[in-house]
Amino acid sequence: MRQQLASVLSLFGSLSTLICCALPSVLVVLGAGAVVASLVSALPWLVWVSYHKTWFFWVAGFLLAVNFMLVYRPQGKIACAVSGGNACEEARRWNKLLLRISIALYGFGVFMTYLALPLRQWLEP
Repeated sequence: MRQQLASVLSLFGSLSTLICCALPSVLVVLGAGAVVASLVSALPWLVWVSYHKTWFFWVAGFLLAVNFMLVYRPQGKIACAVSGGNACEEARRWNKLLLRISIALYGFGVFMTYLALPLRQWLEP
């Protein structure tokens, strides 16, 4: 149960970093600044989330680390072997898939927020 909760929380943490920071950055880079402006006017809480993006990234990173420890700990394989069910192995596979998706989303958010956009601003004359 803890493993599934950690997987879901890390996925939502990664999605929050994607929504607050990476998605608007991608839209601006692609020239869709009007879409970002309409998103901010329709969802004003995005400004607050974007202002506190560092906290969102730290919390999401912590949740991913906890999830990684829970998914890849050696006791998980032993527990599945003792319970002897296919449901345990199936749950482990789903947790690993959710963890990989979460890490990919988090990595994309970090890249767009802290690397791509500042690099673009630095390169512009």
